Amino acid sequence: MLARRRQRLRLTLRTFLVEDSEIIRTNLQEALLELGDARVIAHADGEVKARAWLEEHPDDWDLAVIDLFLKEGSGLGLLRSQRSRAPAQKVVVLSNYATRDMRERCVRLGVDAVFDKSTELDDMLAWCRSLRQGP
Repeated sequence: MLARRRQRLRLTLRTFLVEDSEIIRTNLQEALLELGDARVIAHADGEVKARAWLEEHPDDWDLAVIDLFLKEGSGLGLLRSQRSRAPAQKVVVLSNYATRDMRERCVRLGVDAVFDKSTELDDMLAWCRSLRQGP
């Protein structure tokens, strides 16, 4: 049983979550673990805290899930500061403001995917699961 749990933890995506709403953050943590094969290892509610964590832990994460509107600063500012990362590290934007224009801006800033928080959460979780299945 313990070996199976350890194997499960190794197979989950180590996820850094940048979300300012505690309620949304808690719900996302549960959904990511249960349905997306992703375990939140750290979180931040603002751009400065998120940037500091990423700089201190450059190799400790597999997936960053970033909201655009934060307690302070913005997800766009964070994306601008984090353009260099290992090829295996993935960055997604999960926002209620996933317009066509905003999606294009995020892609230009190097994100791997953009999902609308209110209508594409299942799509994001499926995308996370697909990362573990490989090409």
